[in-house]
Amino acid sequence: MAEPRRRSLRTRITAAATLVVAAALVVGALAFYGILSASMHDATVRAGETRAEQLAARIDAEGPSAVTELDDDIAQVLDDEGRVVAASEEADSGDLPDSGGTVTYDDEPMLVVREDLDDGTLLLAVPVEDDQQTLATVAMLLAVAVAGVVALVAGITWWVVGRALRPVSRIRAEVDDITADRLDRRVAVPSSGDEIAALAGTMNRMLDRLDAAATAQRRFVSDASHELRSPLATIRQHAELAQLHPDATSVDDLAGVVHDEGLRMQELVDALLLLTRLDERAVLQRDDVDVDDLALAEAKRLRAAGAVVDATGVRAARVRGDARLLGQLVRNLADNAARHARTAVAIGVLERDGQVLLTVDDDGEGVPIEERERIFERFVRLDEARARDAGGSGLGLAIARAIAEAEGGSIRVEHSPLGGARFAVSLPAAR
Repeated sequence: MAEPRRRSLRTRITAAATLVVAAALVVGALAFYGILSASMHDATVRAGETRAEQLAARIDAEGPSAVTELDDDIAQVLDDEGRVVAASEEADSGDLPDSGGTVTYDDEPMLVVREDLDDGTLLLAVPVEDDQQTLATVAMLLAVAVAGVVALVAGITWWVVGRALRPVSRIRAEVDDITADRLDRRVAVPSSGDEIAALAGTMNRMLDRLDAAATAQRRFVSDASHELRSPLATIRQHAELAQLHPDATSVDDLAGVVHDEGLRMQELVDALLLLTRLDERAVLQRDDVDVDDLALAEAKRLRAAGAVVDATGVRAARVRGDARLLGQLVRNLADNAARHARTAVAIGVLERDGQVLLTVDDDGEGVPIEERERIFERFVRLDEARARDAGGSGLGLAIARAIAEAEGGSIRVEHSPLGGARFAVSLPAAR
C-alpha cells in the first residue's frame, strides 16, 4: 500500500491562511450585498410611496381621469370592487396585482405600491430593473474582488512562508548530512535572532550533546577493552608458559592466577553493568535507608582489614533510596579513602536542612583542584600505576557519582581536615 502523500508545512499554512481570509471576505461580501440590497429596496419603496401619495392627491382633486394623462408612470385606479376604472398609458398590459410587493409586469420586474383614495385604490408600479442590474454588477465585482484578494493573499502567504521557512529547510538539509562519524559539524545560526535562530541553536546544542556522548562512548569502549585486555593477557601468558614449561608451572599457581584475574574481570564487568543500569535510569528501589548504619558497617570492615578509621562523626540520618546502591556508594568512597590514606580514614554522617551529608576523609596526598572534576570520569586514575596495582579499575568514583545523582543528590571532592581528600555526598533526607 502506497504511503499517503504528505503536504508540506508551507502548503498547510498557505491553505489555512487562504481559507480564513476567503471565509472572512465571503462573509463580508455577503453582508455588504445584503445590506446594499435592503437599502436599495427601502429607497425604492420610499420613492414609490412618495410618488403614490402625490398621484393620490391629484386623483382626489381631479378625478380618476388624471391617471390617463400620465406618460411615464404605470398606475391604475380601482373602484371599491377591485375593477380598473382608469389606467395610465403605460399600464395597458393588464391589471396590476393589488397585493403590493415585487411582481413581473410586462416581462419586467416591478414594485407595486398601493395607496388608498377617497373613492377607490391607486396602484403604482415602480420599475426595479435598474436596482437589480446594480446589485448584479455589485455581486460580480464582489466575486471578482474576493477571488482576486484570496489569490493575492495565497500568493503573498506562499512567498512569505517560503521565505520564513527557507532557513528551516537549510537547517534540515545540513542536519540530514550529519552522520555518526561527522558529529563535529554544526548548523549555521541565522542572525535574525528569531525562533529559527533559536531552533538552530537548539540543534547545535543537541549535536554538542550527541558528539560528547559519542566521544564518551568511544572512550568508554576503548578503556573497557584496555582494562579487560590486561587480565586476559595475564591468563594467556601463564597458560602459554604452562604449555611450554609444564614442569616449571604448578596447577595451583595457574589456578590462582586464573582465579584472581577472573575476579578482576568480574568486578569490572559488574561495574560496567551497574553504570549502564544507572545511565538507562533503571527503576530504583525506594526504601527507608539508615545512612549511619551503612557508614558504621564500612568503618567496621575497614578496621577488620587493618585500617585506622574514625567514625565518631557518624550521626543518625535516614534517606529514601536503594539500600544496595547506597551501600555501594559508601563502600566505593571508603575503599578509595583506604587506598590513598597514609595512616587514617574518617567517616561522618549528619542531617542538616533537609539534607543528609556523608563525608569520607583520608590523610593522603589529596586531589589537586584542577583534577577534582575529572576524577569522577570513568577509567580516570590520577596515579595510574599505583591504582592498577591496588586493584582499582578507575570506575569506583564514577559509580559513586552516578549513584548519588540517581538518588537525587550530588558528590564533590574537597580538602580534608586530615590533610588529604574529603569526598562529600549530599542526599535528600527522608520525610
